[in-house]
Amino acid sequence: MLNIFYVSTAAAVLGVAAAGYYAGWQGFVFAVILSVLEITLSFENAIVNAGVLREMDEKWRQRFLTWGIIIAVFGMRLVFPIALVAFMVDLNMLEVLKLALEQPDEYSKYLTSAHGNIAAFGGMFLLMVFLEFITDHKREIHWLGVLERKISLLGMFESIEMLLALSLLMIIQKFVPLEQRYTIMLFGIAGIVTYVVIHSLAKFMNTYYITHNVGNTVKRSGAMSFIYLECLDASFSFDGVIGAFAITKDIVIIMLGLGIGAFFVRSITIFLVRHQTLQKYVYLEHGAYYALGSLSLLMLLGIFYHVPEMLIGGIGLVLILLAFVSSLRFTEIARRK
Repeated sequence: MLNIFYVSTAAAVLGVAAAGYYAGWQGFVFAVILSVLEITLSFENAIVNAGVLREMDEKWRQRFLTWGIIIAVFGMRLVFPIALVAFMVDLNMLEVLKLALEQPDEYSKYLTSAHGNIAAFGGMFLLMVFLEFITDHKREIHWLGVLERKISLLGMFESIEMLLALSLLMIIQKFVPLEQRYTIMLFGIAGIVTYVVIHSLAKFMNTYYITHNVGNTVKRSGAMSFIYLECLDASFSFDGVIGAFAITKDIVIIMLGLGIGAFFVRSITIFLVRHQTLQKYVYLEHGAYYALGSLSLLMLLGIFYHVPEMLIGGIGLVLILLAFVSSLRFTEIARRK
């Protein structure tokens, strides 16, 4: 276990040390708080990641665990928010970076103003992921028993996930202020389209591998799985970035704190894959997907109201804990038989 968490522990030590050197004890404390916040918000992300990684070939699995961490720390926690603000205020990224360093309150205001659009994109993308899981009529194990089994039968209808997601988006639009309706609808549809494109390409490439006998067949194409996981990470991380500004406006401390959390999420993912945790605890993945579904709905609710980050993380952890306890009971009953 120690070798799995070696890199994340080293990153944590270096990260909090850098935060302390940069901003003193306050920077040190804020970095620790932000890293805990990130781990809490993204724990279900690690479980979902593990479920996808176990079906990827070794080459792409290693790429996700190496290149993916660079994208997660620097891309999603620093570059993406800056690029978003640059797009919104019609400035280049260097000017926005200067704004973030010299006028953090102004930068925070621009970033927060984009929250509704990003919540629509991320919420719809995560909702599609959840709906694919819950409407999978071929799935044999059901955490909620008969109820979940009956819901899964909806998957027999073609494109039911898209129909449900679009229906919810149309309902949401009715309550959005008139001046925001176009962008909320646009970003929401973009989240759905992103999911559909990635999912469709993965199916196409998997079919191609089977038809042409290219290597070992995997459930998902490695390249598409990599992109899929990065999109998941983006959807999970942006709420953390927005929430971080409630703790500090300093983007250096934010990147260090959330980056430490991202390293630990990757280590947890590796642990789950190597120890076959999802196979041992059969409902754990269910709990993660239900947590993901609750996150998607809370993100969409966040278009209208501020949803505390600790509430988001707390609901996810409770669902995962309940799934873990249910898994222990399932194993005990199976052992007795």
